[in-house]
This record gives sequence, structure tokens and C-alpha cells, in this order.
Amino acid sequence: MTEKDASTKSLKLFAEARQHLNASRNADARDALEKILAKEPQFIDAQLMYADLLLQGGAFAEAEVAFEKALALSADYAPLAYFLLASSELKQDKWEEGIAHLETYLAFPKIPEKRKSRAEQLLDNARLTQAAYHHPVPFDPKKLSPAINTEQSEYLPALTADESFMVFVRVVNGREDFYLSKKENSQWQTATPLENINSAEYNEGAQSISANGKVIVFTICDRPGGLGRCDLYWTEEHKGQWTPAKNLGAPINSAAWESQPALSANGQELYFASDRKGGFGGIDMWVSKRQADGRWGEPQNLGSTINTPDTDQAPFIHADGQTLYFMSNGHPSLGGFDLYISRKQPDGAWGKPQNLGYPINTKANEGALIVSLSGKKAYFSTDRVGLTDSLMNPDNVLLSTTSDIFEFELYPEAQPQAVTYVKAIVKDAVSGKPLEAAVSIENLATRAPILEDKTDEKGAFLSVLPMGNNYALYVSKPGYLFHSEHFALAAENRIDNPFLLEIQLVPIPEKESDWEKTSQPIVLKNIFFETGSAILRPESVYELDRLFALLQAYPAMRIQVNGHTDDVGEATDNMTLSENRAKAVYTYLLDKGIVKERLAYKGFGESLPVAANSSAEGRQKNRRTEFEIIR
Repeated sequence: MTEKDASTKSLKLFAEARQHLNASRNADARDALEKILAKEPQFIDAQLMYADLLLQGGAFAEAEVAFEKALALSADYAPLAYFLLASSELKQDKWEEGIAHLETYLAFPKIPEKRKSRAEQLLDNARLTQAAYHHPVPFDPKKLSPAINTEQSEYLPALTADESFMVFVRVVNGREDFYLSKKENSQWQTATPLENINSAEYNEGAQSISANGKVIVFTICDRPGGLGRCDLYWTEEHKGQWTPAKNLGAPINSAAWESQPALSANGQELYFASDRKGGFGGIDMWVSKRQADGRWGEPQNLGSTINTPDTDQAPFIHADGQTLYFMSNGHPSLGGFDLYISRKQPDGAWGKPQNLGYPINTKANEGALIVSLSGKKAYFSTDRVGLTDSLMNPDNVLLSTTSDIFEFELYPEAQPQAVTYVKAIVKDAVSGKPLEAAVSIENLATRAPILEDKTDEKGAFLSVLPMGNNYALYVSKPGYLFHSEHFALAAENRIDNPFLLEIQLVPIPEKESDWEKTSQPIVLKNIFFETGSAILRPESVYELDRLFALLQAYPAMRIQVNGHTDDVGEATDNMTLSENRAKAVYTYLLDKGIVKERLAYKGFGESLPVAANSSAEGRQKNRRTEFEIIR
């Protein structure tokens, strides 16, 4: 029975119900519709209106029954009823029924495009949620200690690469401020405010700290002199103090909203969220790359694989440079904002985002996530009460008036590529005083720079080293012999221990007559030969050229190149091999233009080991090439 077949009394009540609905008098509308259906239960239009009213009022079980009654009256009278029935079922976690009814709805011809798109999105969400709930991922979050979490709200944590510092936002007297906690003996210490950055006038938040803990990029809104509603600012730590906040300026900031920065571990890329023109939706994620002159380049949208017509934000680029975590309500989700992971493909494009799964994601909105250097631990903030006690049913969300910071072990499939780091102190080899020196790290295969920096006033530096490559480290300072290190990570799957170094730079005396006195042999750690051969491998060129540059800088300097082997093989053969390898370096320098009067070479075979030959590591140290200053 449709409107044209209903009784006059029912039609009058039906008109009254519509008027009540238009005036938001839902209780009166429900009363009128129930009177109609009590007399004429076959009145399908009243049944559909009644079912929709129940759905809008959150009475999902009753709405489900009402829509089923309407469809029983006519299976194809109102195709939209299948969509609304599915909505009421999915609200009750009836995934199979909801999926089936969405598929039925989408099979009807001439569905309005906007509704079709919404149904397809709901179907994707339902399929994802069904699978996620049937296959939950490991998730056991633990609240951080009272040194960080207090009665106030704490959120948006950011970590240095070595996890020695955490910067986060705390709300104090209604204002967002930055707080910093140091880790000592594996324990977070009581957080203190960053006085030089926090202001009395503005909220400071949505920050990213550099891998070495020396730079913070963050957000300030409505500050005079800004380019848009919210801009990105930066500060750096110098001699124990944070410098005043500086606007990053164009092209990163614009007349639009820019926020939620994520600085790459090598400091060469800055990811952020913005609603600037040229995106795919309300808020998209963008990246700006640092140019050769140190300035930031024009931001590039991360593309339609990552960004959707809805909101995609809170990017976090892991230190591996290959793994992106973010939050979105535009990709298939369990409800609201979910957390996702995307991995960079061999061609440099971002792969299809993967939902992090249930119960990390729930029907509630999930917030920003960061992941430790090891990839094993993740940090996030939430205002769910008793989170660690409610994992058997995490969708029963209770909201607190405050937010806290949690950590949890990230399951292996969601972990990034393995990464380690080198942390060093550079000192004068004679005085023992810390030195401000130039530091560079290169990928030996590509010669791509991993780090171009200087040590701080304490002689310290830190750099991240993604696994799967071999790296060369160089430390130099005018008036000193350069120092090199080699990190062979191409064949490693994971390193749990970082490289912690104390580097001694040998000073070059001002008087040439004193040069030989200081000439302890300097090991050239990035000189490589073919196995059992004196043929130099191509990647040796980088270090050989540094040695050549040293000789150019000091035209009166004479050096001797020394070759050494381990004890594998006959001693006479090792002596010959070591001499030939030293000669190969000698010949390279001759060919580059150094006159032979300034050069000498000598092989020592296995006679001067620097480590026991009883282990592979010891034998590797003994197979070395050195140089020393001679008269």
C-alpha cells in the first residue's frame, strides 16, 4: 500500500508526521507514524519514514526491524531502504547482513552518483571491519609514567632518534605548551617546560623534533606576521638554549592552514598537513625537500594514493625514509579517523595505505602516531578512560576530560625498515677537548649524502643509518687529519645496538718540522680491494680523493701508505699482498698528480695486528690500509 491507497485518516496523520519531522519534533512524528501503522501496517511509505526516524534517533535494532518490514511489503519499491537497512545493521556490528544489503543496493540501476559513492565507501569499510574484528592485531598499550602524564592533558609526543628526549604538548591553564622529558637509566624524568619557546599569547603544538634533538618544527596559529591561519615555525637548540621561534616562510607556509609537521631523519624533507590549493580534499599531506642552497623547495602533494577527497593528516615519516604513518577518514576504516601505514615503492611512489587494524583502530577517532627508531615501539595519545582495562571491548569508549600518552609494541607487519644510528663525540687527540668539526655520511653505493652537518659545542653529533646499505663517515676540521669510519649494513637484517664512538682528530702541527712527531698511522676505513687482490674497488675512490685533497692542502706534506693483512694464508704471500695494496693507493695518488717524492709505500703483511685473529671481526680490523706522515 502506497500513499495513493491509504485511508484519508492515515494520509492526514502522515502529513502531520512530515510536518513534525521538518520542525524536529521527532517524538510527535513517531507517535503519528505508530498510529498509522497500527491501523494500516501495509502503508509502506509510513513504514519507511518510521524506520528512517528510528535510524536517525539511534534505535538501530528497531530501525533494522522496521526496514525489513518495509522491504517485505515490496522488495524494489524503495532501493534506498537496502542502504539504510545496511546502515542500521552495521551500527550493530552485523557485518554479513550489512555487506549483503549494500551489495543488493549497489546492484540497482540508476543510483544517484553521490549515494553510490557513499555506499561503496560504506561497503569497503564494512568488509575491512569484518576482517579486522575477526583477525585482531596485537595491541597492549601502557600509559607512560607520571613524569610525563599528569592531571592535565598531554598529547602529540615526538622523540629523538636515540629516544633520549621526548617533546610533547601539555595543556596548562587552557593553553598548549611544550614540555621536554629526558630519559635516564631507561626512565623518563619529570618533564619541564621549554621556556624560550612557550609563549603567554599563543598555543604551541603539533611539533616534530629532529633526529639529533637540535631542531623543533611546530605550529602556531593566528600569530601576527604569519602568512595564514596556522603556520609552521622552527627553533634550534644552541648552547643549551632554544632560539626564538622563526616562521619557515614561503613556500612551505601560505595563506592557507599549515600544521602537523614531520621532519625526516636526515633533515632533508619536511612533511606536513595543509588545506592549500591544489589538493584532493579538505586537508591533504604535502612534502617539501631542502634544496642545495639550504632553502625549502615548493611543497609537493603526496598524491591520490595517499590523499583522498576527505581529510588526510598527521603524517609521520619514519627514520628509514621509506615508511609513512598517518590518520585519515577517507580510506576504508573501522569508523571515523583511523591510522594507516604506507611504504615507498622502488620507483619512489607511495604504496597503497594499509589500515593498522583492530583494536589499534576502533569505531572511535584515532589520533596521531609516532614510531621509535627500532620500529618496535609506537607512541600515541588518547582520552579513552581505562584503555588498558578495556581491550576486550575497546569500542565501549568512555571519554575523559584529559588525554594521556601511551606506548605499545608495534606488531611486525606494521613495523618500518630496520634502522640504527651513530652517535659520537669528536675530540682533539692531544688535548682531549671537544671539537666543532664537519661531519658527512655517504651511501657508498650511490654516494647520496645521509648527513652534512657539524658537531655541536660539545663535539657531539647523531645520525640515523637505514639498514641495507654501506656507509662512509668522514669527520674533518682545518688543521687536523681527517677521520673515517665504515658501517657495513648492506648484509644486516637488524642491529639492536647503535654505533657509539669517541673520535680523536689528530692535529697537524703548525711547524712542518714537527709533523712526523704527531704521525700516528691513520686508518683509511673506506679503502676496499677485491678479495685476495690488490685491485681497488670503485667505492674506494671517495676516501682516496679525500687523501688527495689533504695532500693538496699541505703541499709540503709527505706520507707513507702502509698495507696490512690478517694471518690467513702464507706469511710471504700476505707480505706481497699488503705491499701491492699499499702500492695501489700510492699509484692512484701519483696518477692524480701528487709527485712521487712526496709518497712512499710499504707492506707489513700479518706482522702488526691490531686485534686478535681468532674472530672474523678481528681479522677484518687487521686487513687495513693506513697512511702516516714521514720526513
